[in-house]
Amino acid sequence: MKSVGVIFLIILVGLAVGGYIFLNGEQTEPIRYRTALVERGTVESVVSATGTINPVVSVQVGTQVSGMIKSLHADFNTRVKAGQIVAVIDPEPFKARREQAASNLEMARAAAAKARADLAQRKRELERLQSLLANQFVSQNEVDVAITNYESAEAQVRVAEAQVRQAQAALDAAELELKYTVIRSPVDGIVVARNVEVGQTVAASFSTPNLFLIALDLTKMQVDTNVSESDIGGITEGMGATFTVDAYSGAQFHGVIRQVRLAPITVQNVVTYNVVVGVDNQDLRLRPGMTANVAIVVARKDNVLKVPNAALRFRPPQKDRAEYKEQRGRSSSGGNPVNSGGTASSSLEQGKTIWKVGADGEPEVVMIQTGISDGSWTEVVEGSVREGDAVIVGIESPRQDRKASELPPGFGGGRRSR
Repeated sequence: MKSVGVIFLIILVGLAVGGYIFLNGEQTEPIRYRTALVERGTVESVVSATGTINPVVSVQVGTQVSGMIKSLHADFNTRVKAGQIVAVIDPEPFKARREQAASNLEMARAAAAKARADLAQRKRELERLQSLLANQFVSQNEVDVAITNYESAEAQVRVAEAQVRQAQAALDAAELELKYTVIRSPVDGIVVARNVEVGQTVAASFSTPNLFLIALDLTKMQVDTNVSESDIGGITEGMGATFTVDAYSGAQFHGVIRQVRLAPITVQNVVTYNVVVGVDNQDLRLRPGMTANVAIVVARKDNVLKVPNAALRFRPPQKDRAEYKEQRGRSSSGGNPVNSGGTASSSLEQGKTIWKVGADGEPEVVMIQTGISDGSWTEVVEGSVREGDAVIVGIESPRQDRKASELPPGFGGGRRSR
């Protein structure tokens, strides 16, 4: 009897536990959807890019001769005029070369004078022998030798004159190099960069060293930005653009696209194109080298229906997707659950899907044709949606997924069905 009582007690306990689990255990909770309203307003399609602010025209000032910087007459932010001296290279070595070239020129001129005197002597000898030959006082051979000497003297004069011109060219080159030791600004502008110091030696043997960078006009700037190949198709010259810089938080600057360059820029197989945005900088707040975050409006539509992009990305559970396929099958055979007008256009059949909560609480599919998008909202070109309709943008998290701290006391870390 005692064992029967134990067994009976165990059965009672099991029934009690089973009943508790049945009444208070995990239960399937209906899916609750998050919705958003279809609105009417403005949609802007914007291309974003990052660029660098540069002067419209900047000139690199270099040197054509090598030597030591003797003095500097311009520094950072110095305003200079065209022809103004900005630096001087030590001219002493070039003065010595000029004096040497001048001496060589004098020697060449003296040699030419000597050659002309020799030519005159050869000419007199030839004329004398030719007069004696008429009276047969000299032989023909002596006359021939005199002719040869005269022609040789003529050639020597031409050589001497060529040497004079060569020496003159060398002197001109030496004077030009001496002139190049004084470096002048080629334009009116402001010095943006200075790359040399007094006493530094610059070498112009292989490439021209850059001593200064002079911006022609800082009141007119440009933003050189790179736009990806997927966005470049909608960008044309004359479009407006806005940008911000980190130096002025909250300030927005406006510009106009001046040029869309055709040359592609490929970096790690990513193709971009340089878009130049012209900017007015009368207050000189924008400085060369600043990083600009550029936004280019490629399309804008006002007072249009628009839906959140989250509604276009939403996909219901597998069961609802199967019902949606069945709805589309009925639509193609004569029914039309999508377009309230009674006829499903080919544009809608090739459009995108959004979902609304039906009267029974289940999602209903709606086909729409979309237009431009601003990244958050998308224009609705065609479809059976109206302003104020609630479309599904997601599924709310189940209640049992809440943190234990949100549950009533006494339930610990376990999940409670509601």
